[in-house]
Amino acid sequence: MKIDNKSLLNRSVVDVIVRKELEEKLASGKQLKVKLGIDPSGADLHIGHMVVIKKLREFQDAGHHIQLLFGNFTGQIGDPTDKLNSRPVKTKQELEANAKKYIEQAGTILDTDKIDVQWNADWLSKLNFADVVKLAQVFTVHQMLERDMYQDRIKKNNPIYMHEFLYPLMQGYDSVALKSDLELGGTDQTFNLLAGRTIQKAYGQTPQNVLTVPLLVGTDGKEKMGKSLDNYIGVMESPKEMFGKTMSIPDELILNYFELATYTTLEDIAKVKEALEEGENPRNFKIKLAKAIIELYHDKTSADHAEKEFIEIFANKGLPEDIELKKLPKEKWNIIDLIAELGMTASKGETRRLIAGGGVKVDGNKIESIEAEINITEEKLIQIGKRKFIKAIKG
Repeated sequence: MKIDNKSLLNRSVVDVIVRKELEEKLASGKQLKVKLGIDPSGADLHIGHMVVIKKLREFQDAGHHIQLLFGNFTGQIGDPTDKLNSRPVKTKQELEANAKKYIEQAGTILDTDKIDVQWNADWLSKLNFADVVKLAQVFTVHQMLERDMYQDRIKKNNPIYMHEFLYPLMQGYDSVALKSDLELGGTDQTFNLLAGRTIQKAYGQTPQNVLTVPLLVGTDGKEKMGKSLDNYIGVMESPKEMFGKTMSIPDELILNYFELATYTTLEDIAKVKEALEEGENPRNFKIKLAKAIIELYHDKTSADHAEKEFIEIFANKGLPEDIELKKLPKEKWNIIDLIAELGMTASKGETRRLIAGGGVKVDGNKIESIEAEINITEEKLIQIGKRKFIKAIKG
């Protein structure tokens, strides 16, 4: 994909710090060291994570040196950004295992054979206490406390731990270790990204530039995309799941998703905007959007099949062609235990919430109580929400 410098600094970009500096660097033709730091606290990515990965791929296609940095040290401390409480820590082993899965999924967008993978434990674990004190002298406590999430905690009388102040210092020091020219991140990372500029300057380096990308709003249209809110579209999900979830987004997110979650040109997005304003059915564009997302992570054939199946299920009130059949070890089941056995939800708590909202059916009949007993004397069709179906039989 041919990428020009104007597109690099404008499409899917919130802010560039300092824009003039970065424009001059790009115009010089120099190959820049472009860093993305990740604390791999989870193993599964969603398309919200991929907004910054897509931007990283643009810099890769423009010929720049990509530094994919995994926080196998910082992840053990946890970034307090956007949290009222400190984040639970992960072990180094958990983080490294997650990072390997992250690289695999990021490889759907990035050319992972041409990236520089780094681990910040390689240098942060070697700092002695004198080194940490030197690093801490770069910032004041007042600068740290100005951050919005700490002000929220103070108002709510929630604790702020000393080690949390060290996080942006470590992330900034990563840029010193890598001699980064540019760091990318979401808007929730702005303070940490700017810390890199401050610390590089204190250590005698040319300060990196910073480029922030938007946070993708989840399928609920309210909060940023996240697994904990169940408003996400997973990178590794099936085409059917991707299609159904995309079709569920509010109409007002269509243009935003086209820009942030696909490679649809800005010219074509402008045409979609014009057509919507003229009254064309948003459903038609959601179908195009869903197929564009699926083609990015799967292929065109999968996208076409997902569209056909969606129309069959929802427009023609049919059922999927390939419903999985699972054999169960016994006949009598509490509905919560049955769903857990079938692996149709992430937890029993999620199942209870779905039942309360009318989202669980057996043979087309809505389950009203978490105490419901199901007898698998013959094949039963279990349905979760609008898109998940399993046939269960004792066997």
